[in-house]
Amino acid sequence: MDGTQASAALVNAVPLAQAAAAEAAEGEEVGGHVGTAVEDPSAVTHFFEAAHPGYTGWRWAVTVSQAGGEEPVTVSEVVLLPGPQALVAPDWVPWNQRVKAGDLGVGDLLPTSPDDHRLVPGYLQSDDPAVEEVTREVGLGRMRVLSWEGRAEAAARWTGGDFGPGSDMARSAPGSCAGCGFFLPLAGSLRAAFGVCGNEYSPADGRVVHAEYGCGAHSEAEVDTSPLVPVAEVIYDDAMLDIEQRPSSAGTAPSPAGSAPEHAAETATEAAPETAVEAAPEAAPEPAAEAAPEAAPAEPAAEPVEAEAILPESPAANEAQE
Repeated sequence: MDGTQASAALVNAVPLAQAAAAEAAEGEEVGGHVGTAVEDPSAVTHFFEAAHPGYTGWRWAVTVSQAGGEEPVTVSEVVLLPGPQALVAPDWVPWNQRVKAGDLGVGDLLPTSPDDHRLVPGYLQSDDPAVEEVTREVGLGRMRVLSWEGRAEAAARWTGGDFGPGSDMARSAPGSCAGCGFFLPLAGSLRAAFGVCGNEYSPADGRVVHAEYGCGAHSEAEVDTSPLVPVAEVIYDDAMLDIEQRPSSAGTAPSPAGSAPEHAAETATEAAPETAVEAAPEAAPEPAAEAAPEAAPAEPAAEPVEAEAILPESPAANEAQE
């Protein structure tokens, strides 16, 4: 019970209220008593569960009253009301407030109210220079023009739309509309941030776009034709001369017997130019004639061996043949 001002007879009139609910239910089962609400000192409402399958969470509300302390308790009203957990329809909204962007079709009319905050009379002073150009005299120009609130709402709507700076197309574009030749700026106070796209190949053709929006059809877009893998340039540096020193013929193996002097002289003659080039930074080369005896000293000739002294069958003959 919500209060104690009602009489005990009204609070205890549960059987009377339940019988009234069963009569209103027309044969449907009425659930148990779930609560009491005191309306005033002479009226109390009793709630019973509704067992109907289509009214889960609803309650039978039976209001009983008493005219005086000695008067009998009577039933004033029996209604079916939704409970706290009942499934109910949403709150009613007027039709002009239920219309959303894109709902207007061919032949549909959506009149504006006289007190629409987005519009102001055209003859009033405005902060938009473009409006002032057509409203200098009363009776000329449009009847109503966009107010400051109307322009602010339009700017916020366009900025967050598909042609705003935060769209996927704008983030991957090579440039913004502010630097595109197809961008047609709007007039008035919205000129700094908005315009209309005039490129027929752009997805925003004929649409209001933000100055920071962009697409692949930008007027200054260029295709990169360079290779994907960079190629290093080959550079030939001929300003330096590398000199490779080679070992002289003085350290070569001895010549065969019988030809040492001639071979040494030829070797000294051939090695002299190379030695002169290689040793030029350090010292002058020695004469070829003096280097010849030192480079290849002559060895004594081997003693002749008589053929008769070696037998064909002996091991010495085999070594001589090898």
